[in-house]
Amino acid sequence: MSTLLDVVEVQVEPPWTLRLRFENGEQRRFDVEPLLARPPFDRLKEPGRFATAHVAWGTVAWAGEIDIAPETLYDRSVPIATAGDTQATAEQSATGAPAAA
Repeated sequence: MSTLLDVVEVQVEPPWTLRLRFENGEQRRFDVEPLLARPPFDRLKEPGRFATAHVAWGTVAWAGEIDIAPETLYDRSVPIATAGDTQATAEQSATGAPAAA
C-alpha cells in the first residue's frame, strides 16, 4: 500500500542516495541507483547533476522535469534511526522490556 506523504527536506548522499524527511517527521534513505539505467533518470549520471536534487511540489526533483513520486520515495526507502530511536532501543536491550513512551 502506498503512503502519500510530502517530502519536506532532501540531502544528497553520494554516490546515489537521498536522505529524506517527510511531513510526518520521519527520516528515510532512498537508493536511486536502480533507476539510473532507464530514462529519464539516466540523465542524473551526468557529473554534478544528481547533487542538484531539491524539494518541489512535495517530492524530489531535478532540472529537466525529472522527479520521483513521493509515494515511491516513501515505499521504497528505509527508515533512518534517530537519536530517540537509538535510545529507546538501548533501553529495551538493557531491560528486556519496551521503553516507556
